[in-house]
Amino acid sequence: VFQSHEEDDRKVRRREKNRVAAQRSRKKQTQKADKLHEEYESLEQENTSLKREIGKLTDEMKHLSEVLKDHEKICPLLHCTMNFVTLPRPDALTSCLPR
Repeated sequence: VFQSHEEDDRKVRRREKNRVAAQRSRKKQTQKADKLHEEYESLEQENTSLKREIGKLTDEMKHLSEVLKDHEKICPLLHCTMNFVTLPRPDALTSCLPR
């Protein structure tokens, strides 16, 4: 009878210890999942922001390309034969400018 009572006490203590360990483990898993979810949300926001920035930069690049293309049509320096000289003199550029 005495041994049976000791064994019962040991089983109860072991079960309690196991229950506490299982609670700790579940809590740790939940915290890890919460942290991963927060990181996911943060990365999603950053990704959205970067996509928006890419869109703005793409629009700016298109605009600047159009401006450059329009400018190239009227730029006297691009049409001047003096531009093909390997070492342009300061007065060579001014000779290409309209007077």
